[in-house]
Parts: sequence; C-alpha cells; structure tokens
Amino acid sequence: MIPQETVNQILDTAQIADVVGDYVTLRRRGANFVACCPFHNEKTPSFYVSPAKGIYKCFGCGKSGSAVGFVMEQEHCSYVEALKYLARKYHIEVVEEEQTDEERAKRQAMESLLLVTEFAEKFFVSQLQTSEGKTLGEGYFRSRGLTGETVKQFGLGWAPSGRTSLVDAAVSAGYKMEYLLGAGLAVKRDDGSIVDKFRERVMFPIHSVSGRVIAFSGRTLSAENPAKYVNSPETEIYVKSRNLLGIYFAKGEISRLDKCILVEGNIDMVMMHQLGIRNVVASCGTSLTVEQIRLIHKFTENVTIMYDGDSAGIHAALRGIPMVLAEGMNVKIVQLPPSEDPDSFSRKHTLEEVHEYISSNERDFISFKSDLLLHQAAGDPLKKAQLINDIADTISHIPDPVKRSTYVEDTASKFGVENSILFDRIQNQRRSAKTETVGEKPVAEPTQSTVTLEENKILAPVEKDILSFLLRNGRDVLEFESDSDFYGGEDVPKPTVTDFIRDALECDGTKMANTVYAAVYDAYCALYDDGLGQADIVKRLLDSDDRRVAEVVGELSIEKYMLSVEDLKAALTTESSWLVTQVPKVILCYAESRIRDRIDTLKRKLVSDVPSDEQMSAMQEIVKLQAAQKKIKTRIGREKTE
Repeated sequence: MIPQETVNQILDTAQIADVVGDYVTLRRRGANFVACCPFHNEKTPSFYVSPAKGIYKCFGCGKSGSAVGFVMEQEHCSYVEALKYLARKYHIEVVEEEQTDEERAKRQAMESLLLVTEFAEKFFVSQLQTSEGKTLGEGYFRSRGLTGETVKQFGLGWAPSGRTSLVDAAVSAGYKMEYLLGAGLAVKRDDGSIVDKFRERVMFPIHSVSGRVIAFSGRTLSAENPAKYVNSPETEIYVKSRNLLGIYFAKGEISRLDKCILVEGNIDMVMMHQLGIRNVVASCGTSLTVEQIRLIHKFTENVTIMYDGDSAGIHAALRGIPMVLAEGMNVKIVQLPPSEDPDSFSRKHTLEEVHEYISSNERDFISFKSDLLLHQAAGDPLKKAQLINDIADTISHIPDPVKRSTYVEDTASKFGVENSILFDRIQNQRRSAKTETVGEKPVAEPTQSTVTLEENKILAPVEKDILSFLLRNGRDVLEFESDSDFYGGEDVPKPTVTDFIRDALECDGTKMANTVYAAVYDAYCALYDDGLGQADIVKRLLDSDDRRVAEVVGELSIEKYMLSVEDLKAALTTESSWLVTQVPKVILCYAESRIRDRIDTLKRKLVSDVPSDEQMSAMQEIVKLQAAQKKIKTRIGREKTE
C-alpha cells in the first residue's frame, strides 16, 4: 500500500498537460490546451486540458478526469498502478507500507519469476544469431512473410536444440533453478535431471497487459512432432485463461477504434499486425474463455471474431458467441474462405483489401448462424424449429433487455415467427440459467445511468449551476457590501461560496433531487470540511470510485461549461462582484424551481382520480406556493436590475 503522504506528493507534482502531452499533441487555446481526443476518432479537436484545474474533458466522447484518471484510461491500469507510473515519471520514490513476511516473500517470488522469463526472452532472441537460429528460426519467420522489424517488435526468438541450453545460460547468469522450474521454462524428469521445456522451436513471448513477459508459446518446425505448439504451464504469473497473445501491443488501438479483432493463432495475430491491423489479439491456442472476454471488455465492447474458414474455425466461433454476449458485449463474425486463415489471407491481400473484406463480411450472430445452418434445415420443419430455438437460446445470454428485444424482432422477422414465442423461450432459458447457478447472486439487469434516469427537467439545470459554483469557486469569499441583504455586519466573517450555498440549502434540510448530483454535493462538502484546496477537491472527485460522480464533476468543472444564469452584464464585471450577484441569484432560482416542481406535481394530482378532500388540499397548497413563487420571482427580477 502506498502511504497517503506519497499519494499526495504524486497528485501535487503531476501536471495534467505534461502527462497528457506524452500521448497527444496539445495546442494552447487561451488558458487551456486542445487536441484531438486519444479515446475516439475525430478530425476536429474537442479534447480540452485545463492546467489550472488539473483536469481533462472531451466534449465528443464525454471522458474526463485528472492526470491519474488519464493514465488509468490510457494504460488501462488500476489506480495504484497509475500512481506508480506517475511516480516513475516524476522520480518520486514510492516506499510502500510494511508488508507481512508472507506478503513480502510472495511478491519477491513473483518478481523473480518475471525476471527469469525476461531473461529467457532475451536468450531466445539472441539465439536467432546462432547458425542454428539463422537457418531454422529466421528461415521460418522469412517463409511466413515476417519482417525483421516485426520479429524484433514482438520479441520472437529461437529455442535451441540443446537439452539444457537455457538452463545452463540462466544458472550461469545467477538465476536460481527453482524459478526456472516455477516459470515453466525447465522441467524435472523422472531421473531427477532438469532440462529445457522448449527445445528446437520458434518462440512467441506472451506479454501481460502492462508489457511484462509472463509466458511463452513455442512452435515446432518438425512435421513429425505431434505437438505443433507447446505453451508455458500455468504459473504464479501466468494463468492461460486470463491472458491474450498480443494484448499489450493491441490495447491502444483497440481503445482508439473501439473494436477488437479476435483470431486463433500466433502467426495470425502477428501477420495481421504487420499488415497494419493492430487492434487484433489471439486466444493463443486455447478455447475462448470468459476471463479473456472480460480482458477485452476493459478496452472495448465490440468484438469481431475472425477464425479460420474451415469447419473447426467455424465451430470455435460458434462456441465463443454466447460468452461474448453474456458479458454485455457486441459480437460480429467474419467468415474467411474455406481454405484461408487470417495469416494466409493477410499475406495475399493489401491492408485496404483486408479492411474492405472485414467491413463487407462481418455479420451479427443471427445472420451468421442462420446463413450457416438454414440450408441444412431446408424443407425440414423440425430442423428449422431447432435452428430458431438455438438462436433464441443464444439471445438469452444477452443481459441488456433492450438488446434482447432488438434481436428478438430481427429473428422473428427473418423466420416469420411471433415475438411472444421467442420471448417465452428466452425467459425460460434465463430462469433455467439462474436456477443452475445456485448460490450465485443474480446479475441485475442493466439500467440507464442514474444521471439520465432521475434527472428532473425543472430542477436539474439549477442543480448543475449550484454544483458548478461549488466546483469552480467554492473557496472564493463573497464580498457583500453593507447595503446588501446578505451582509452580516463587520464582526461577522464573510462567507465563502460554499458556506453561503450550504447555509441556504441545509437550513431547511433541502436535498438535491438527482441522486448523483446529491452525491457530488455531499462528497464535495466532506472534502471541503477536510481543508483541501479547490483544485485538490476537484482532483479527488475526478478520481472517485463512483464513475457517475467523476463524469458529472468533469462536465461541470471544465471552463467550457457555462452557467445558465450567466449573462452579458455579468461578463463585464469582476469575478468578485459577479459571484456576489450570481450566487444568491442561483439560490433564489433553485428555490423558485423547487416551488414550480411542487406545483406541477400537485397539478398532476388534481387531474388524477383522487378523493375530493385531497383535491381541495392540493388547490390550497398551490395557492400558497404561487404566492411564495411570485415573491421569489420579484426578488430575482430585482437582483437582475440591480
């Protein structure tokens, strides 16, 4: 765990423009910087960086946050990892709090395993320069159309034929045998001897998301060897089902294009990457797993499966579809010609041709399954019914009810069946699935974000204005003149913007109608009470675990956001005099908005079927509220003219 003092030092030192500038070209625009957003494709810059506030905001895709948040988004890492990244950038020493002996030993062991795998990668690369490596290793890569640049980029290498070549080199370099065995680089035979696991194979290192070498995949060049590929066993640093070949090299492009292309083989991935399609990963010879899908989901919701065009590839694609859908992702399938795989197809076509083929041939799973299997059901009603049920069962894996409904309509239209029949089938399947997962908490159906769902059309604009004042000017002092209604006297301390707003809202227990806005308000006040400066408060809120809070803060704290109560007259005044005028005004507007919202509620009650005594009570309350509303409107009008 990183001590809080170190965290504070990192947050204070990190400069948002400096951090973002490592990834995109920033151009100054007034007090801010602008650029084309690194998170989505755009030609006109809508990505703003505010050094004064230490935040970024894209008005195209909506992403916003602090320097830490930017690193988390860009590198797809945790909060702690982002802090360590910034610490390295600014040469801040991170001394983590004391761990137990067991924790320390485990961490040291894992680091030792990572160091020995990195040594092995360098060893395999160096073996390409030997006579054996040049003839067999480099010869194989050339025969597959791989360039020297690609071989170097992916750290491809050669495992020599010697029984203990790697073991001897590693031991000589000071690496312990236990870590060679623990990393799966060496195996202990029945007679007690220890030999290399990988011998006489071209080597593909497997990287973690952060770029560390964690395992290997070795391909034999001998047609007589029954094991075409040999992969590292599962270790403390490598779990096969949770990793994807090429994810480190593809993650940035996957995020930028918002799409991942999934292939099966090592060479498939490397060759497509070399061609220029860099949002591609491989399942590394294993059947697609839920953990691998979730890894992709960190970077995008859109997956295109591009397996071999033979029967095995098609069936592998069919097996993967339900798992992708179950994670709430969108899946499309590209079927290659029967004799082709992504590797051979890439070598025969240009980048433009491959892009065109993918865009023209990727289909949703309904079209893919129906086109694939419908001819088998021609003239056979039972087989057709089986196909429809199969598609309905696949739809049942989709957690989003809106998406399910859309696919049901498409299927019903395509096969000429009633929507209700498909819905019944799907609901039965979902109930059965829940019954089978005994002891597991059912996954709640996704809903709209609370910001959208609960936003009150009358109150939301003014609640946003109030929050914006807090986020932008919360610690500014309101310099009320002695003739102001809000002047407390010479002996009374002048309130800050936050103090004034809190007194106005909390004196009668007023809570914001929107739960997310209320959460932002409460979180802001708590940090304000802790004594944090204005910029630090905003940074902390942008790094909130509640992403809805972070999104609202990002929207309202950037300078491009303009208050609805701001006018030309205000723009001609000083910041201090503007605040003295506008902060009380926004409170009055909020009070009037709450009255108006209550009147609307009562009017709806009057037209509903309620008892006469309740209607009378509602009318009496409306009269009182309208009188109060008139007084507030008069006061607002007076504030405008003063």
